[in-house]
Amino acid sequence: MASIYDFKVKNRKGEDISLSNFKGKVLLIVNTATGCGFTPQYEGIEKLYEELHDKGFEVLDFPCNQFGHQAPGDNNEIHEFCTAKYKTQFDQLDKIEVNGDEASDLWVFLKEQISEDPEPKGMKNKLAMKAISKIPGVAKEKGFIKWNFTKFVVDRDGKVVYRFGPTDEPKDFADKIRELI
Repeated sequence: MASIYDFKVKNRKGEDISLSNFKGKVLLIVNTATGCGFTPQYEGIEKLYEELHDKGFEVLDFPCNQFGHQAPGDNNEIHEFCTAKYKTQFDQLDKIEVNGDEASDLWVFLKEQISEDPEPKGMKNKLAMKAISKIPGVAKEKGFIKWNFTKFVVDRDGKVVYRFGPTDEPKDFADKIRELI
């Protein structure tokens, strides 16, 4: 069976990075978009990063333009947006796809490890996910990433331990990450 550490990804400059570089760290892996209604989650992700980075926490931010073309621009434009608007200190990686024939091998692996988002909490989140599920092209097959800001958490041993949906905000799962630290 493959391990998270067997994968290589590209940074925003197109250079290969081995995920084995992150052994022993807790990872938050997220597909993002700069023009999405969930984009303000960058603020909470950055707060977690500031609090926990020195304790072994990393954010792997993968811009994804698959959902409503909400991640326009090239990698550098996306990075500039994130640092200017949300003061992010973690870097964005190369833009990827998370579903379909062109899906990143890493994201295929993540979906195999935990195939479903948890049930959204709160009526607002349930309504948002119900609306997303009605958008043409949002498939129902097992593991499908439904929208931007789907998040996976990987523990220090490289095991994918949590999957959070687009409506799950960082404050909702911050304690679970702190427990892993």
